[in-house]
Amino acid sequence: MPKGYVVANIRVKDHEKFQEFSGMAGPAIKKYGGKVLARGPDADRLEGNVSGIMMMIEFESKEAANKFYYSDEYQAAKVVREACSDTDFMIIEGVPE
Repeated sequence: MPKGYVVANIRVKDHEKFQEFSGMAGPAIKKYGGKVLARGPDADRLEGNVSGIMMMIEFESKEAANKFYYSDEYQAAKVVREACSDTDFMIIEGVPE
């Protein structure tokens, strides 16, 4: 079964509140089997006008990534994230092995 990936671009407006979000999201990612593959503001932006913190998280499947996203734990964290940032958030299925 192909892996599932969360790809997010987060433009933080309130860094203190974002730390609160991170403290909530991290345990939810772990609980639902997610593995952070990449995170940070230092992506080499070769084309386009994207800015912010880029994040890639791997899950066992797209269904597992959706289970994480719609979980009570992440939905509570999402409320905090929405108050402190603008975010592009996608879930995509990996290429079959």
